[in-house]
Amino acid sequence: MLPNTLDDAVSALAAMPAAVPVAGGTDLMAGVNSGELRPAALVGLGRISEIRGWEYLDGHALLGAGLTHARMGRPDFAALIPALAASARAAGPPQVRNAGTLGGNIVSAALTGDTLPVLAALEATLVIAGPDGARRETPVSHLLAGMDMLRPGEIVGYVRAPLLHAPQTFLKATGRTGPGRALASAAVVLDPARRSVRCAIGAVAPMPLRPLEAERWVASLIDWDGQRGLAPEALAAFGEYVAMACIPDPAPGEDGAQPPELPPAALHLRRTVSVLARRGLGRSLA
Repeated sequence: MLPNTLDDAVSALAAMPAAVPVAGGTDLMAGVNSGELRPAALVGLGRISEIRGWEYLDGHALLGAGLTHARMGRPDFAALIPALAASARAAGPPQVRNAGTLGGNIVSAALTGDTLPVLAALEATLVIAGPDGARRETPVSHLLAGMDMLRPGEIVGYVRAPLLHAPQTFLKATGRTGPGRALASAAVVLDPARRSVRCAIGAVAPMPLRPLEAERWVASLIDWDGQRGLAPEALAAFGEYVAMACIPDPAPGEDGAQPPELPPAALHLRRTVSVLARRGLGRSLA
């Protein structure tokens, strides 16, 4: 079925509870081709023009869930939310960016989803469409953590992201040169109005991780009324702080036995996270 409005799509899902909504289909078709998914029916969202753009609303950008990565990667969008544009440009080869959508990235909730750490760092919220024209909002992080799941007949319609008008970065490490799945990623967002730093680390856990203590510590070191620079030692310490928070040492045993050492792969991942966080903050402050 190919509805033309968001409410029509919700009605179609209500009429066919076993149906699956699909926009770009990059994740869905991969599951179908591998034999992991066998949807009874599909509700195509590609004709719903209202969710394929964005608008300004009360200091926020209201982003349609049907925005493709390719569209978010363009310069006009990059001027709006630079880190989200950078993550969209990093989301695989052109054929994936041309089809994959912001909403699909969120609902699929793959741990390597490139937009997810940016949305977590922005503290973005979802506008969810439900039956009878209902709309409700929930933080993106709540959906990713399983604290608030989509209910029967609901569709993610929009993402509300704050327009901070401040530097922000997205970086990721892959296992090869060029576009690829992230081994680790980092989004760093400055919020001068609140004199805060927000950082989210992706791909190392089932959902993006926010090292809140590291954020508060480094924000206290920044001269928000001056040059906003930090010494290299402070940047390096921030990277280590973030990495230890996201990939901690094993806890000691109940009998007080010495905890085991992290395996080499985990140590390498910790070093990667440290470098990404340090570089992300450094570039934002620069």
